Amino acid sequence: MYASKCGSCKIGDQALKIEDSFTLKTSQDNVWNAITNPNIVAPCIPGCQNVEVIGPTSYAAEVRVKVGPVKANFRLNVEVTSENPPSEVYSITRGEEGSKASIIHAENILRLKQVDANTTEVFYSSEVSIVGRLGKFGLGVMQKKAKALGHEFAEAFRKTVEPAQKTVPELVQ
Repeated sequence: MYASKCGSCKIGDQALKIEDSFTLKTSQDNVWNAITNPNIVAPCIPGCQNVEVIGPTSYAAEVRVKVGPVKANFRLNVEVTSENPPSEVYSITRGEEGSKASIIHAENILRLKQVDANTTEVFYSSEVSIVGRLGKFGLGVMQKKAKALGHEFAEAFRKTVEPAQKTVPELVQ
């Protein structure tokens, strides 16, 4: 089970935990190969402008988000801290907006579970700390935004990794 090491994961004085899951109609190996490839996963991340591979377990990304009236551009560093192919990845994300107007720290887990030969469940969980101007938004606003971004990612990733659905042409009489 995932045990958080983040003692101050909060928005203001409230903890922000993001957790959800979705299923994909493809094998666990296919999902693993796609989700661990930054060139495949980056275009699926809402607001992701680019990703750079820094090292075998390190990535830098620029992500643009809008929360309420505030637009923010984050420079993020992601470090994979543990991997158990093809089922689990732990990572830490750190970053800041502009001149440190907002600072983010997140501890993340991603788990894949083979439901059957052609179906995989993707579970993700993050404990997040945001300080600065985005940290002033209430917990409810941030959770709603995080959930919306999670759903956007799931739909984009689904379109990328699931095999195209073939349709049967209607018979013309």
